[in-house]
Amino acid sequence: MIPALWFWLIAIMIAGYVVLDGFDLGAGLLHLFGTRSDQERQQVLKSVGSVWDGNEVWLIAGGGTLYFAFPGLYSAAFSGFYLALMMVLWLLILRGISIEVRGEADSSMWKSFWDVVFGGSSALLALLFGVALGNVVRGVPIDSEGFFFLPLWNNFQPGANAGIIDWYTVLIGLASLAALAMHGSTWVALKTTGDLEKRASGWASNFWWAVAALTVLITVVSFRLQPHIPAQFAANRWGYIFPLLALAGLAGVRLFIARQNELASFLSSCLYLLGMLTSAAFGLFPYVLPSNVAPENGLTVANSAAALYGLTIGLWWWIPGMVLATGYSFFVYRRLRGKVQA
Repeated sequence: MIPALWFWLIAIMIAGYVVLDGFDLGAGLLHLFGTRSDQERQQVLKSVGSVWDGNEVWLIAGGGTLYFAFPGLYSAAFSGFYLALMMVLWLLILRGISIEVRGEADSSMWKSFWDVVFGGSSALLALLFGVALGNVVRGVPIDSEGFFFLPLWNNFQPGANAGIIDWYTVLIGLASLAALAMHGSTWVALKTTGDLEKRASGWASNFWWAVAALTVLITVVSFRLQPHIPAQFAANRWGYIFPLLALAGLAGVRLFIARQNELASFLSSCLYLLGMLTSAAFGLFPYVLPSNVAPENGLTVANSAAALYGLTIGLWWWIPGMVLATGYSFFVYRRLRGKVQA
């Protein structure tokens, strides 16, 4: 019971991080490709400049909680995905640096360089986060001792000899890129004014079609590639509430963009991401990292969790910490509500 509770707490924390930092990543794409002047780029940066570092607190909190609650998963994942995690770390560093130093010199070349770094690192992070999720859903070659190693790529096939990158994980990465681009577009439309606001709504509308098509495709492929997912939904039909939330959010984005309701379209995008991520978590439960070569070697909430006493005591420390973090996020977003100016 307690390990399962921690599974869902971590899943919700990670989903919360994706929702919050996801619009930062999507805004980075628009910053590079969707703006036409330095004033518009300043608007995009100002829309995320006061919240991006607070959003990443949820990534740190989720990683720390994962280490505490499921040390078996933490040790296996950080050794098996070492190269990919280092790439993510460097992209996070470059993205943070680009936000902070872009305005430190009044030079068009200086600003253009950091604009490319910000937009490029945002796009690559959105892609890599999707590839990481694809690896978790597909499974990895865990041995009987609970460890594995994956090359960056092998034969591009999602079989027993798969690498981190294969056609399935790239497909999930592209879906992640499209979803976060749509999410960021709804945020920029919500926070900016003038021509940029209108173009951001147009970008969100265009990305919606790609997200809708990729959602159908990755759902069909995931159900066929990972047999535990259809079995889990068949055994627990109440779990269909999660994909229904995703569908409701996706439909809401389209509806409210047409009605020019920026806040409702952004919240609908949040609902879509939450629905998709909780659907993946539900479909994999009780696995935290399945094996694609020997299902019995997969890491579950039972065989990778910390001792029950530690999990119970830790819950009483986790609750006030999360209340503070949630209160901080609520205060910041309420304080900074409304449109930004360059």
